Amino acid sequence: MTDIAVVIPYYNGSKYIRRAVDSVLKQTVKPAEFLVVNDGSKPDEAAFLHDLAAECGFTVLDKENGGQGSARNAGVAATKSPYICLLDQDDFFLPNHLEILRKAVRQDERFGWAYADLMEADGEGRIVRSSMIKAHTTHPKADVFKMLSEDMFVLPSASIISRLAFEKVGGFDPQFMGYEDDDLFLRMFRAGFTNTFIDRPVTVWCINPESTSYSIRMSRSRWRFLKKVYADFPSDPIRSRYVMRDLLIPRFNRAIVGEAFQAVVRPNSYRGRTLAPHADELLSILQEYKKLVLAEEWVNWRTKLRISLQAVLISTRSRLLNEAALFCAFIYRTIRGMLR
Repeated sequence: MTDIAVVIPYYNGSKYIRRAVDSVLKQTVKPAEFLVVNDGSKPDEAAFLHDLAAECGFTVLDKENGGQGSARNAGVAATKSPYICLLDQDDFFLPNHLEILRKAVRQDERFGWAYADLMEADGEGRIVRSSMIKAHTTHPKADVFKMLSEDMFVLPSASIISRLAFEKVGGFDPQFMGYEDDDLFLRMFRAGFTNTFIDRPVTVWCINPESTSYSIRMSRSRWRFLKKVYADFPSDPIRSRYVMRDLLIPRFNRAIVGEAFQAVVRPNSYRGRTLAPHADELLSILQEYKKLVLAEEWVNWRTKLRISLQAVLISTRSRLLNEAALFCAFIYRTIRGMLR
C-alpha cells in the first residue's frame, strides 16, 4: 500500500466508471485511499455508483453539482494522504500508474507534482496513439511564458500531486470547467513548487464527443482563463513582456473568433450544431474580447483592425439572420391570417 489517495470525480458516468474503478483496483501497488465524488448526478446514476462501490469496496462522497474542479477539491479535502492521484471517469490507469509516479516523487518541501505521458484512445478505450504529450510542447515545465503560450498538456489523470502544494494554492479554481488543469499547475509553478516529467505513458486518455472540450463550458472557461491570466500578467514594457499581444492573442484568437463564426455563419456544420444554441453568448464573448484587445495599447493597429472587422462581420451576419427570421415569421403569420 502507498501513501496516495486516488480521487475520481463522477457525473452521470455509469457508461465508463467501472473501467476507471477497475484500473485503480488492479494497480501493482494499492492506494491508501480510494474515493469517488458523486457531483450531483441523476438519481439513477448515483444509485449505480453506490451499487458499484458496495461491490468493489471504494468510498463515495455525494455533493451538489459544482463541476469537475469543485468535485476534485471536495475529494482531496475528504482524504488525508500526502500525495494525490486524480482520474477522470472516462479515462483509466495503466497497471503500474501509481508505482511509476510514486517513484518520481522528490523528498523535499518544494516538490509540487510529477507527471507522465499518456496513451490516447477513443471513447471505447481503443488506442489511437501510444504517446502524445511530447508531441505538443516541452517538458518538464520551466518557463511560465512558455506555459502561457500554449496548452500545457499536464493532465491530472497522469500526475501525482503533493497535498502540500495543492492546498498551498487553494486547489482547483471552480469557476473553470475546462482550463482548470492549466490554471492549477500554473499557480503551483508560480508558488515555487517543482515538477518532474516521466517519459512513458501511465494513463489512457479517452476522448469522446461528450467531453467538456466539445461543449459551451469550454468556451466560457477559455474566456475566463484568458481574463484571469491577463489580470495576473499585465504588459510590462520595462522587461519587454507583452503577454496579451505575444501570447494570449496568438493562442486564443482563432478559437474565440472561430466559435462565434461557426455558431452564426455555419450553424449546420458539425461544430456549428453544437454551438448555434449559444450564438448570443459566443457573440458576447467575442465583443468583450474585442474591447479587451482594443484597450491594450501594446497591440498593434493591424491586429486591432483585423479582430474588429471579424467581430463586426460576424455580428452583422447575426443581426441579418435574426431580422430575416423575424421577417419570415411575419410573412408566415400574415399568409395564415389571409387563408383563414
